[in-house]
Amino acid sequence: MTMGENTSAKNQLPHQVFSVSIDTNPQSGSKWFDDDGRPKRTGNVWTASAHIITAVIGSGVLSLAWAIGQLGWIAGPAVMLLFSLVTYYTSILLSACYRSGDPVNGKRNYTYMDAVRANLGGGKVKICGFVQYVNLFGVAIGYTIASSISMMAIKRSNCFHQSGGQDPCHMNAYPYMIAFGIAEILLSQIPGFDQLHWLSLVAAVMSFTYSSIGLGLGIGKVVENKRVMGSLTGISIGTVTQTQKIWRSFQALGDIAFAYSYSMILIEIQDTVKAPPTEAKTMKKATLISVAVTTLFYMFCGCFGYAAFGDLSPGNLLTGFGFYNPYWLLDIANAAIVIHLVGAYQVYCQPLFAFVEKEAARRFPDSDFVTKDIKISIPGLGPYNLNLFRMIWRTLFVVTTTVISMLLPFFNDIVGLLGALGFWPLTVYFPVEMYISQKKIPKWSTRWLCLQILSVACLIITIAAAAGSIAGVLDDVKTIKPFQTSY
Repeated sequence: MTMGENTSAKNQLPHQVFSVSIDTNPQSGSKWFDDDGRPKRTGNVWTASAHIITAVIGSGVLSLAWAIGQLGWIAGPAVMLLFSLVTYYTSILLSACYRSGDPVNGKRNYTYMDAVRANLGGGKVKICGFVQYVNLFGVAIGYTIASSISMMAIKRSNCFHQSGGQDPCHMNAYPYMIAFGIAEILLSQIPGFDQLHWLSLVAAVMSFTYSSIGLGLGIGKVVENKRVMGSLTGISIGTVTQTQKIWRSFQALGDIAFAYSYSMILIEIQDTVKAPPTEAKTMKKATLISVAVTTLFYMFCGCFGYAAFGDLSPGNLLTGFGFYNPYWLLDIANAAIVIHLVGAYQVYCQPLFAFVEKEAARRFPDSDFVTKDIKISIPGLGPYNLNLFRMIWRTLFVVTTTVISMLLPFFNDIVGLLGALGFWPLTVYFPVEMYISQKKIPKWSTRWLCLQILSVACLIITIAAAAGSIAGVLDDVKTIKPFQTSY
């Protein structure tokens, strides 16, 4: 089932009829339906790139100055470049697994789990599903925290401006988290991924907006300082202890991994793409465009942020209050972050929504509550199919992520932990193993060994990053009181 097809079981019956129709050229499908009997896919390189950029250039960009600050001028940019190359390469391997067997007419795998089931099977399918959906759940929490911080940053920058910096401007994060949650409850009623392209385009524009502002402010600060801050080896001993430097360096790896993380939704994005050319070719181009653009932005934002602040680089470049002026420009940047995160939340959560709704329809095919749509006419928007199960379950999901965000309101460590937990299994291990299986690469051959070395190296990085992030979370927990946090 595609990410864009979490429709009712009754609506799926026609799909099953079409899927057995005879076509001498299955790739062509028909005017209205693809070769699998599903509605004609309309995505292309640019819509796929927009989805990827929306998913990738997220709040992770804001922690990169801090990450480079921990690693220094040599290791910081080198690690970022390494992650970009690994992400690009493994994304190409993963996109080749969208169709099983023949790349043109082979059976489609609609989700990441479907691809693992077709190529690896067994217990690995459940492991993949668990890791993928826990990670998506975690991203929803991370984005709720990040959006509330940006909303507060707007209020605080205005407060600082009005008081001339005299007022500490303390405020509570929770009303902002609740406001974000309400917006997500409404948007989560959009049935599927294929109807999100407009939201992705808006979010992609917003991501460029705040990244550009962060870059511009960083350049301005470097010019103002008349020198480049920072050192070749990163934050100095004395500012932090030797132990803190080690843990923070590990956490920085997790932050950078999170900034590049999107493999968990790559197959679902690919399933929105039309053919010909083959979906794998389109995704290869979209991945190249997206990762190249992303890396360029990340290098500029991270490096100029570090150059501006050195050891004092904030964990969140636009809300850590390294910058205070021009306050109106900071407001624009933070508003862009919030709008972007509103869209990115939906892009990441749609695979999880689709999975739960597909399972519910499979287990309760005769339940009207699960399968029946109620047609509602919305003035100016036309008819809308309201599904009670979808409405209630998605609302409960958003409420749950919002409540957990209130319990764990520390941005940087959560970002690092999410990046660490998702990077190796979803970005490296499963794509490598599926590619080996699909291409029948002989065990112990040179190509097999190279792929395994890549996988093991990335596993070591993931373990280190997770350890650093957990250490950071444990430190934060000592000072956080649930539901009483203010900034």
